[in-house]
Amino acid sequence: MQYVCDAPNRCTWFRMETEGEALLESEAMRHAVEKHFRRAQEAVRVTYRPTSQAFIERDIGLNSHLQRNMPMFLTLRDSAGAALATAMLPPNGKMPEESEGGPFRIIIVGPENADPYVQHADAIAALGKHFDLDLPRAHCFPYRS
Repeated sequence: MQYVCDAPNRCTWFRMETEGEALLESEAMRHAVEKHFRRAQEAVRVTYRPTSQAFIERDIGLNSHLQRNMPMFLTLRDSAGAALATAMLPPNGKMPEESEGGPFRIIIVGPENADPYVQHADAIAALGKHFDLDLPRAHCFPYRS
C-alpha cells in the first residue's frame, strides 16, 4: 500500500496498489472492493500499448500505466492498522473533463457497505482536501440510510 495522507484521530489514508491488497480490504471490510479493483484493472490493462515487442521488455511500463489510468482505491486505517472505510476516487485523484469520459462516480463506504460518514466524516474531508475534491455524503455514499 502507498501512503496518501493523514486524517484526524490518528488515522491514515493508503492507496491499494495490488489485487492482493484489495482482497485483504474486502475481507477486512466484508464488501466487494476486490471485485471492483479487478474489473477496473482489467479494463485499463487492455488499453496498455507496450513500447517494445521483446518478451522481456513488453510489460515494463504496465504498472505505471495502471497507476495513471485506473481509479484510485483507498483504505482508511486507524493507528493499529484496522480498516475503517474504503474509497474509490478517479484516476490520479482528479475528476475527468466531460470530454475525457466524465463524470466519474466517487464511492466511499464503511464495513459491510455501511455509511462511513457517521464516524469518519472528518477523515473523508481530509481526503477531499488532499485531492481538492468535494466528497459530500449525498454523492459519495451509494446507499440510502
